[in-house]
Amino acid sequence: MTAPFEQAATLGVVPVIAIERASDAVALADALLEGGLPLAEITFRTEAAAEVIAIMADKRPELLVGAGTILTPQALDAAIAAGARFGLAPGFDGEIVAAAKAKGFPFAPGIMTPSDLTAVARNGLTLAKFFPAKAAGGPAMLEAISAPFAHLGTRFVPTGGVSLDNMHEWLKLGVVAAVGGTWIATKADISEGRWSDIAAKARAAVAKAREIREAGK
Repeated sequence: MTAPFEQAATLGVVPVIAIERASDAVALADALLEGGLPLAEITFRTEAAAEVIAIMADKRPELLVGAGTILTPQALDAAIAAGARFGLAPGFDGEIVAAAKAKGFPFAPGIMTPSDLTAVARNGLTLAKFFPAKAAGGPAMLEAISAPFAHLGTRFVPTGGVSLDNMHEWLKLGVVAAVGGTWIATKADISEGRWSDIAAKARAAVAKAREIREAGK
């Protein structure tokens, strides 16, 4: 894996965030940093995404900020121009994968089936998002579909239905690099300025990931 994804794997959790107002970018970044989670996946589900990434990259460079929900080449270009240091998508799009590779941009497409994983392998990728993780069959499903590809060293970021209460079910799997956490900074938390709550949830997620990993040694 590339350096940004290695850092995500070290932390064990990636906060997946949809943020509506660019004016909240610095406060959100500070809350994550205060919670010991210097990482954020800002999804392109809102019009503010690119601006939020640009502000975070400029004002809080110690935060490793990436872009999520990259569904088009245009979104990929916007993420890179804004200063995103990595990107993810909910599905596999060969055009986007090729463009990211050509630009040297760390990118993890989404998978849900062995066919998706075959496409990942054929493109020489070693990290993919497993989405929607819970609805697609949970840890047992990921373990089953990833088995034929284990010799390639492919690892995953399950996202969708992952929570503080069930993240241990995912992180105990050797193929899981980190979990995607939408609960850490919800739209409601951000819109209502609950920065201390976000910091607390970030802190709890990092501590839980560390505890799970240490117990598995």
